[in-house]
Amino acid sequence: MELENTENLEVNSTDEENSKLKADKRNTFNEKDPASRKKFFKKKVCYFCKNDIDVLDYKDIKLLKRYVKESGKIMPKRLNGTCSKHQRLVTKAIKRARNIALLPYETKY
Repeated sequence: MELENTENLEVNSTDEENSKLKADKRNTFNEKDPASRKKFFKKKVCYFCKNDIDVLDYKDIKLLKRYVKESGKIMPKRLNGTCSKHQRLVTKAIKRARNIALLPYETKY
């Protein structure tokens, strides 16, 4: 009789330990670090607003190449951080530079 009671206690204790371990695994899986859940990005500042540049020259190829991808596409403002006003000026200057062959329309590689 005593032998049966000790076996039942051992089985119950192992079941309880297993259920606790499973619960702990579930909690650790759902509870992630707060830093990994929420990612805060540094807001990009418009290069032209920061340096007080109002006029954008289409002949300034070195500056315009910063806003063109390797494939020849114009980068969107969410990637390069320019404000709407200056993004329109950049786009217009790039299109003018393309028209007189200072910048390529596209590059194939």
